[in-house]
Amino acid sequence: MSNTITVRLPDDLAQWLNQTARKTGVPKGRIVREELERAKNSAEPGFLRWAGAVDGPSGLSQRKGFSRV
Repeated sequence: MSNTITVRLPDDLAQWLNQTARKTGVPKGRIVREELERAKNSAEPGFLRWAGAVDGPSGLSQRKGFSRV
């Protein structure tokens, strides 16, 4: 494997990961990889279920700052 990422975890999630790794003897990186694979293969669309669900004015990506158009 050659791809590495850095992720900042909230304290509660970091604590869960540390406890799970210690309890199971499985390295933290492997737990994260397995959970990512599970999310990828899940039939549940997760947060992507909201893609395209928000109504509003078009072209918001072209606006600068908080100006009113």
